[in-house]
Amino acid sequence: MVNLEHLITENRNPETMDLDSMTPMEIVTVMNREDERVVNAVKEVLPDVARLIEICTKKLEEGGRMIYIGAGTSGRIGVLDAVECPPTFGVSDQVVMGLIAGGEGAFVKAVEGAEDDGLLAEKELKEKKLSPRDIVIGLAASGRTPYVVGGLNYAKKVGCVTASIACNHNSVISKEADYPIEVETGPEILTGSTRLKAGTAQKMILNMVSTATMVGIGKVYENLMVDLIRTNEKLEARLCNIVMEAAGCDRARAVQALSEAEGNGKVAIIMILSECGRLKAEEKLKEARGHVRRAVLQT
Repeated sequence: MVNLEHLITENRNPETMDLDSMTPMEIVTVMNREDERVVNAVKEVLPDVARLIEICTKKLEEGGRMIYIGAGTSGRIGVLDAVECPPTFGVSDQVVMGLIAGGEGAFVKAVEGAEDDGLLAEKELKEKKLSPRDIVIGLAASGRTPYVVGGLNYAKKVGCVTASIACNHNSVISKEADYPIEVETGPEILTGSTRLKAGTAQKMILNMVSTATMVGIGKVYENLMVDLIRTNEKLEARLCNIVMEAAGCDRARAVQALSEAEGNGKVAIIMILSECGRLKAEEKLKEARGHVRRAVLQT
């Protein structure tokens, strides 16, 4: 039997020994108080997160991919972060990917035994044609999930940069990672239920990693999602508003520019700010490697 006693995420929380007799207000109050600890725990590892973002940015600039691997809640958080990148940042669904033990079906229905298969992640990474240009990020609150350990071990054999996010110190996955992050969130209010504080910490960190990486490769201008893809009426209106904000123009000018730019928000913004046509704006954007600010500042 696996020994979990040394894992702080499996310890009992002394603040909630009477959880079963608390009122709803008492429960949400203690949960809120415990969640405050998550913010402070993440703050402690910000230098590690920043280092991970730097290498992720480099890998994507070189044409590589960010691949999250995890099981259970950790796997779902990775998949969730990955699937939100294409509509938000206009990247292919092959740029940021999430693999979860048990396959896509495990996102909506638990496949508990899959996480114990140390070779499963290797098989899935092979199917994704993992290459040394990619970076593999393993997620496991416990820090010991065999699925994640196996995936990181295979990634190292391929020559990939590896990273990990665990919620226990001295974790197994940290030993397999070039860029380990250990955010200790402490015992859960419901013993061992790492979908709570540990899950929140992992989500916070992945929010930082994906967002800051996309900023780094030029998917953001000022604080605007300029590579947003217009897939519905709401997003079409949002992109128009983004062009208006970025270029300081009225709606009619933004609509006209977007039409001339064939829906490319970055190109539309450069056209207005640089007072140039579509072809020149596209040229400037290419020379600036996708960064709107650099393109606008070009003479």
